[in-house]
Amino acid sequence: MPTTRRGFLASLLAAGSVPHLGWAAAGNPHFLAAARQPDGQFALYGLTDDAEVAFRIPLPARGHAGAGHPHRAEAVAFARRPGSFALVIDCARGIVVHRLTPPERRQFNGHGVFAEGGALLFTSEQASDTSQGYIGIWDASAEYHRIGEFPTGGTGPHDLRLMPDGATLVAANGGIATDPTDRTKLNVDTMRPNLSYLSLDGALLEQVALSDDLHQNSIRHLAIRADGLVVFAMQWEGLPDSATPLLGLHRRGSTPVLASAPLADELAMQGYAGSIAFRGDGKEIAITSPRGGRLHRFTDDGDFRGALSRADICGLATRGAGYLASDGLGGLIGIGADGPRALDRIDCAWDNHIVAL
Repeated sequence: MPTTRRGFLASLLAAGSVPHLGWAAAGNPHFLAAARQPDGQFALYGLTDDAEVAFRIPLPARGHAGAGHPHRAEAVAFARRPGSFALVIDCARGIVVHRLTPPERRQFNGHGVFAEGGALLFTSEQASDTSQGYIGIWDASAEYHRIGEFPTGGTGPHDLRLMPDGATLVAANGGIATDPTDRTKLNVDTMRPNLSYLSLDGALLEQVALSDDLHQNSIRHLAIRADGLVVFAMQWEGLPDSATPLLGLHRRGSTPVLASAPLADELAMQGYAGSIAFRGDGKEIAITSPRGGRLHRFTDDGDFRGALSRADICGLATRGAGYLASDGLGGLIGIGADGPRALDRIDCAWDNHIVAL
């Protein structure tokens, strides 16, 4: 009788020896995504390239984004901002192996990234009272002990990514100060978002801010191409019905390029870009708006290419030569050169992000 994956893991547990298993042991997922279940509970899903469910693991509350270990079948699931938990999950065995807690008067902000070949985890955090940004450092090779922290260079950080050189982090400092209990925005008139590039030991290497007239355009989410092009999605916190650009492109040492859609399309986004990703070949960028039910496509020079309408679309990741998108109704959509194609519908409500492994 062939040995099943479940049986193999059970035999290891019985023997009292469980090695670090690779992602094949968890069903070869290509993506992670959090969702709300029909009963109101929450879970982290692993999805294959064909959008099939590789695993589903319960979460104690609403999840936001996650980070997948580059070698081990291990994911860190972050609470929705403001959040007090980050769970390190053994996705092969379906169990929580570590619970990360930020320091006192600190909260997680929904995103994190592995570096140094998976030896270190960096987490996006902010002070509960001032919303000043910090990056926490956790030793993933030693049971995720916290070993340090440093400032992000701004207020209200959100997304955090590792640059292709493996030695530089880029932080999306949204510029927003919030009440620690109810997410009320406290400084909309004075917010100053920026992109901050930092070394792994916390040195601020470069910082880029938007022009004064766009100081209310919160920089939220990031995608990075292999050649170092950083693209960022924004959310407008100023007067409603303003057709502000929601996509930015940046190369270190240069001025950001802001990309806009035609007026009617820009207004349809309702000032909100929820996720961002490069197309598989890197020559196109897409952003999504669950508020507007829209996906907008741009060239890597920032020229608008077109729109796709889909109710409550938000999650977005690179998939093959195109994209994988998700919506709040459980839909998983493949988007390629021939347009969108429904891949599956899971009985859940997908949260804002899809994380590519």
